[in-house]
Amino acid sequence: MISIEMSLANMDDAAREFFRKVGDYRHFAFYGSMGAGKTTFIKALCRALGVSGAVTSPTFALMNEYSAGNNGMVYHFDFYRINKPTEVFDFGCEEYFASGGYCFVEWPEKAEIALPSDTCRVDMKELTSGTREVSITFPPPSRHP
Repeated sequence: MISIEMSLANMDDAAREFFRKVGDYRHFAFYGSMGAGKTTFIKALCRALGVSGAVTSPTFALMNEYSAGNNGMVYHFDFYRINKPTEVFDFGCEEYFASGGYCFVEWPEKAEIALPSDTCRVDMKELTSGTREVSITFPPPSRHP
């Protein structure tokens, strides 16, 4: 597990550091309470990847997609409004996960059954100083016979 501390003032630097630390991983599940900064940090991650234009919360759409130029596609999911875990399969989430694009999932605890085995867990919490701590836990290595 690795951690990054950030504030609004250094959010873009923290996003670049995030990508240096995660290497080739493409799937990220963001855990944290309401107001922890998940959407704000995902917006910074999208900027770091080269997404131009507005990045918005997909709370009502469930998923937004963005082009990141040479970095390919970015898929931003928000499972907050999911009532049953199987609902995420209704819009074909597994196809997005298999696409090779970056996948950022907010409220993944609502449908963890849909997450690929190579998903990094990203825990966000607000510290008493008002800054945020981002902790990244990497998935266990896959085992091939």
